[in-house]
Amino acid sequence: MTVPSWISPLFWVAAAYDGVLGLVFLAAPGWVFTRFDVTPPNHMGYVQFPAALLIVFGLIFVAIARDPVACRGMIVYGVLLKLAYCSVTSYYWLTTDIPVIWKPFVVIDLVMGILFVVAYIVLPRTTERG
Repeated sequence: MTVPSWISPLFWVAAAYDGVLGLVFLAAPGWVFTRFDVTPPNHMGYVQFPAALLIVFGLIFVAIARDPVACRGMIVYGVLLKLAYCSVTSYYWLTTDIPVIWKPFVVIDLVMGILFVVAYIVLPRTTERG
């Protein structure tokens, strides 16, 4: 079975998207909050740690993009990342509203999460664990 041609580019885009967001929020969280008129948390560590995790996920997406079949099992973690962000943010968006900066990310992550699920389903399983 061949790997659909859209899967590798999807994960390259995901790697760039999460990696760049992670780098921006790690390196300059104060600038982002000021630029978008969002009240920052009482300590930037609350932003920088998740930002560092986004960079880690960006690296995971690079590995998937390079060899989607061998790294098929890691797609589940990407789906969980997107599900976690979308569910928490959507809850607050629907119940209390959230600053506009977070809303496009919900839509983008929802689309990516769905595409990740489709990629996981259509990719062939390997005989090895992983």
